[in-house]
Amino acid sequence: MGRLWAFWRRLQYGTGFVFFWALIFAIVYMVYFYTPGNCFDGKMNGDERGIDCGGPCVRICAFDVPDPTVRWVRSFEIVPGRYNVVAYIENHDRVAATPRLEYVIELHDEQGLVTSVEGETILPPNSVYPVFEGPIFTGDRRPTEARIVFDKPEMWQPATAGREQFSVRERELFGADSSPRLEAYVYNNALTGARDVEVVATIFDLQGEPLTASRSVVDSFRPRSDERVVFTWPEPIAQTVRSCEVSSDVIIILDRSGSMAADGGDPPEPLESAKNAAVGFVQILQPNDQVGYLSYATTPTFPIEQTLTSDRNQVIRSIRSTRMGTDGIQYTNMGAAFNVALEELTSGRQRDDARKVIVFLTDGDVTRPVNPQTGLRDVEYAAQYARDAAQRAKDANVTIYTIGFGDFFLEISGILDRDVQLIKDLATDPSFYFEAPTIAELEKAYSEIAEDICEEGAAVIDIIPKTDANFVPLR
Repeated sequence: MGRLWAFWRRLQYGTGFVFFWALIFAIVYMVYFYTPGNCFDGKMNGDERGIDCGGPCVRICAFDVPDPTVRWVRSFEIVPGRYNVVAYIENHDRVAATPRLEYVIELHDEQGLVTSVEGETILPPNSVYPVFEGPIFTGDRRPTEARIVFDKPEMWQPATAGREQFSVRERELFGADSSPRLEAYVYNNALTGARDVEVVATIFDLQGEPLTASRSVVDSFRPRSDERVVFTWPEPIAQTVRSCEVSSDVIIILDRSGSMAADGGDPPEPLESAKNAAVGFVQILQPNDQVGYLSYATTPTFPIEQTLTSDRNQVIRSIRSTRMGTDGIQYTNMGAAFNVALEELTSGRQRDDARKVIVFLTDGDVTRPVNPQTGLRDVEYAAQYARDAAQRAKDANVTIYTIGFGDFFLEISGILDRDVQLIKDLATDPSFYFEAPTIAELEKAYSEIAEDICEEGAAVIDIIPKTDANFVPLR
């Protein structure tokens, strides 16, 4: 019995001894070595839902945030071999934002990858935000497709505001056909300022297709204040932004060569019907457009029959007064007509803010000018002369629509495919070429051209600022 009591006595002393030194060790450890779990220790501890995220942590766990999606991505040619790329990325989470969205933008053509660019941006919450990259240089290759690839961000944190932080109060587009400049006044609705605010302006057509884009950065945005933001483009965009918001300077060119009297009559047909169709075209152009007019045969009327003017009645009188020439055979000199039209479109009457347009009608093959080396008719020389003249207009940023008109045109085009090809070549693009064997189809062609010059209503200009000023700090 005594022995048992001694054993328990020794056990109690031993347990007390171990407990005492364990307590001392614990106190020393807690005082000198222990670091409590936190949201920055790279471990999942406490009430965290993931490593350093969720629960008491400000960081939001990536698995709790829906994947961002790509609405669309497009490349826009700024000058040959140089492109801007814009992607619209949608963040579906109402609160979560990421300060670092890494991406790769790729440009492709028919041969495959042209070039790729890596970058990173912020992604605020609860809306669509643009990713802008540019300029991207492609050399001699013309990309036909743009792609953006990004991994799901690992870093998410709350943000107190998204796109509602800013509102666009005014916007106006200047110099679309010369030195494009978009000016906007953006208001910061927040009670706090923001720095290094990236602002992207994208212009859409009425069908929602993006046409072009530019970017600007505001160094400092004061709270509850307006800032004037300016976007520029190095080349004219009037041809791209086909909106009635951009006015036009239009030259109508009408063929009055001998074949335009082939149907006979007094006044001669089909010239008279073509004049009436041209008058109808003038009447459906926009009120803010200027219109000029000239007719041509062996030579165009010089000086031009009607200089650029906003007086529609004056233009209509000039068209109605057009007569067949009486000084011998009336040939077809297309190139000279383009030269006169271009001279007027670059005169003091043109407007820097207006797009420049030529609407050219012919009913036959080109026959003038004669080859200066031989003094004889040379169809190939005359055709090249016309192409060169049209190209000079295109180089001056003039949009050219061409119309092959009448039965005579169809007769010769059925034999001489080169005439159809020539008139297509004179146009800015093959889609800007129209065949109109009848007056009804000519009127339809003029109507389609008027609609193509500008779309009814204003283009949609989307201006989106991005800032991390509302991201909740992690510490």
